[in-house]
Amino acid sequence: MMIIIIFSMNPFDSKRSKAIAAGEKLYHQNCSVCHGETGKGEGKNAGTAINNQHFLSSVSDRDLYHYVKFGREGTAMPAYGPRLSEKALHNLVAYIRDWQIEKINFEVPDTIAGDPERGREKYQLYCLSCHGEAGVGKTKMGTALSNPWFLKYTTDKQIWITTAYGREQTRMGPSLKGLDGARQLKKEDISDIVTYIRSIKGKIKTPDGYLKP
Repeated sequence: MMIIIIFSMNPFDSKRSKAIAAGEKLYHQNCSVCHGETGKGEGKNAGTAINNQHFLSSVSDRDLYHYVKFGREGTAMPAYGPRLSEKALHNLVAYIRDWQIEKINFEVPDTIAGDPERGREKYQLYCLSCHGEAGVGKTKMGTALSNPWFLKYTTDKQIWITTAYGREQTRMGPSLKGLDGARQLKKEDISDIVTYIRSIKGKIKTPDGYLKP
């Protein structure tokens, strides 16, 4: 079960409005080619849908800052820390956050701990077709879950939420039993999958195409 709270930003917050306007320019200069003009992942290059209420409700501004600043080495997502100032990074985060029009409070287990071997079996059955063998990812299909920067800046809770509830208007449908999804997994099943993903040894693709640990 999840509770949705509708909220709106204060329209008279001029400082925030300026940050959002500056962030919009930065987004279209640097991000729209992959993530799309509206952030729905419709860019000509591969990019995740980030204008997504499930995603925005599961990440903090600090998380977004880390994703942008450090990127994902070995993927199409570069690190913008060396390219943009701190102020620019925060403006970009403000623009992305402004897409959020609702706050979803997800029901998540207090402790996420499972069996990695059972999780691997379920991953092979339900996740591999999009996220690849051992979580290496597939272009325009699924995130590289074994990427060290994904694992470093994404919590078990966030992985659990995405697995259980999916992301609306994307191919990532819900998996939790009782929701409107093809997969009907118990909470324990999802915890097993998260535990397996956390156990994967991340690999980075080098410029010559080889994978290194």
